[in-house]
Amino acid sequence: MVIAVTLIFFVFGLIIGSFLNVVILRLNTEKSFGGRSACMSCRNKLSWYELIPVVSFIFLRGRCKNCKTKISSQYPIVETITGIIFASLFLKFQDIFFLDTIAFSFTYAYYVAMFSLLLVISVYDFKHKIIPDTLSFVFGILGFLGLFFFNASGLSMQAGFGPQLPPISEFLSGLLIAAPFAFFWFVSKGTWMGLGDAKLALGLGWMLGLSRVFSGAVVAFWIGAVLGLFLVLFKKNYGMKSEIPFAPYLALGAFLAFIFELHLF
Repeated sequence: MVIAVTLIFFVFGLIIGSFLNVVILRLNTEKSFGGRSACMSCRNKLSWYELIPVVSFIFLRGRCKNCKTKISSQYPIVETITGIIFASLFLKFQDIFFLDTIAFSFTYAYYVAMFSLLLVISVYDFKHKIIPDTLSFVFGILGFLGLFFFNASGLSMQAGFGPQLPPISEFLSGLLIAAPFAFFWFVSKGTWMGLGDAKLALGLGWMLGLSRVFSGAVVAFWIGAVLGLFLVLFKKNYGMKSEIPFAPYLALGAFLAFIFELHLF
């Protein structure tokens, strides 16, 4: 039963991931988020069988059916990651799913929206080396509002839904995690850390609470250090001064801290 439902949520995530790709590609352009999808090269309108998440990419062997231009691997990667996010969040909240459908619906929808937004921010930052202020603002507002409905600081494996007045520590959690990032940005004049990372950390603190957000930040720095060293050693034209987008690492650290309830402090 659990496996079947998990698979359903995974497939649903694949479908949403397809839309997230549209958002990533059209954000800050003159294109709207609606309308029929087309090849980025030949502008040929895509048929329904060319829009099946992941499957179409494999079936077409990663190339446009009309002009044979190579299709970006971003499409199946984002779709698959979104599917994993949706499935993982269901597994985390599965007890709520079987006990209280309404509570599950609100809880699941909130965290799916938050981590989907984090995915969009991460991929956009990876591609353009910048975090759009609009996305950080929306993420921060949702994170702050979540303080009044979700328990972000508890050590329990499940996070329930219900109106609450959060303690002062949860109000301060966003500011406390954002402060070090802002300090690094100020001291280095933007060479060590971008101000966008501090803005993103603000929402992460409100969503995760102090223990999990600091744990996620530590994991993010560990992953970033390991991958950065790997790139320096094995990738040509990549040095210690190369610019590294940090939002993907922050998002991954936050996701791992949330799913596995990491409390390193």
